[in-house]
Amino acid sequence: MSDSPRSFHLSQKATRTNEQPISYLMAQAVGNPNLISLAAGLVDYDSLPVPESAELLGAMLRDPAMGKIALQYGTTHGLADLRRTLLAHLENLDGVSAAKLHATADDIIICTGSQQMLFVLTDVLIDPGDIVITEWPSYFVYTGLLESAGAVVRCVDMDEHGLIPAKLDELLAQIADEGHLHRVKMVYTCDYHQNPTGLTLSEDRRPKVLDIVRKWSADPTASGRIMILEDAAYRELTFEGAAPHSIRYYDKGGEHVALLQTFSKPFSPGFKTGYALLPRDLVEPVLAQKGNHDFGSNNLSQHLLLKAMQTGAYDKHVKVLRQVYASKRDAMLAALKENMTGVEGAHWTHPTGGLYVYLTLPEHVHTGRHSPLFQRCLKEGVIYVPGGYCYGPDATRTVPQNTMRLSFGVSTAEQIREGIARLARAVNSIDTIADPIQTESRLS
Repeated sequence: MSDSPRSFHLSQKATRTNEQPISYLMAQAVGNPNLISLAAGLVDYDSLPVPESAELLGAMLRDPAMGKIALQYGTTHGLADLRRTLLAHLENLDGVSAAKLHATADDIIICTGSQQMLFVLTDVLIDPGDIVITEWPSYFVYTGLLESAGAVVRCVDMDEHGLIPAKLDELLAQIADEGHLHRVKMVYTCDYHQNPTGLTLSEDRRPKVLDIVRKWSADPTASGRIMILEDAAYRELTFEGAAPHSIRYYDKGGEHVALLQTFSKPFSPGFKTGYALLPRDLVEPVLAQKGNHDFGSNNLSQHLLLKAMQTGAYDKHVKVLRQVYASKRDAMLAALKENMTGVEGAHWTHPTGGLYVYLTLPEHVHTGRHSPLFQRCLKEGVIYVPGGYCYGPDATRTVPQNTMRLSFGVSTAEQIREGIARLARAVNSIDTIADPIQTESRLS
């Protein structure tokens, strides 16, 4: 008999769960201090609210009564005063009263970053084999989560104005013709300065997307309401023009849209706190599931963030960040224009906020992790996110191999300019003959 222990028998969900590709990319950056990272979607180090946080935290802990409350457990639902403040914040962002939104503070749940709410909502709504519709491309961390849940992912094309409503309608009609409309449970959109493209869903398309979802939810073959999962993580990092209304703004009955926002991008990811405004009949199921996770998100963070909003420190910091990221975006776009204009067929997005630019190269220039370009970039000292990771596992579509996500979040403007110059040198070094790299798995 062998002395080796028998292996654990993993759950089906565990066997469907793969390591996120960003883990490898971040390890490369950490292991090589001379590598300029245009890959990780981290936020700007120099503008993190260290003095503001120190002042707020110190004031809280110097008050014995307040300190004891903040250091105690909170509730699964989240700090009531913070939820009321966030409701007023959402009213201000959309320019409409909570009454017209058919929303109360009880419809808001505080979560451990908006990522936790993505996980919990998926757990509550999705069974293996259910269909979730995402943009093409989309936020790869969430499409990875959907794979783990056993969901079938179907994708809708985007253009410079975001998700194309007519394409969404066509896809739902196709799914209905296939006899699977009853499996469609959710439409996911990262609709402000999207991760990975930086594109924003235009104002005129927002009510159209909602109307399409309402129409197909009412179809007799649908199993019930289809939910729009509106991931607005980058909403407050709009630094050019006015941010459009949320899709939730148009959902006056609060029936179809779950709106997710976060403190991570507009304030600090270290507090790991997000929030969701949910359809009312989803609040209890989500709280029950979230209670199994944590009995409530970080209570100390919630108290500190409440004070940041009440004192004006939060709004002041958001304004600073908009200026910081606008200058970094400008540095990246200028560097791309200077270094990539001569690359025939190369083009890139021009985001009005957020952290990302999406670069498309000639079709013969593959960008995958095992491609000659990626390896040459490592030698040049620059790293990016291969675009192939960003396309959901839609078995009906072919993943483009010539795109990449570039982040201007964490690197300085000087590093961004140098990083783009290194990237351009790597691109120009690639033979014009199509490389032999085959289509890569999203997680290869």
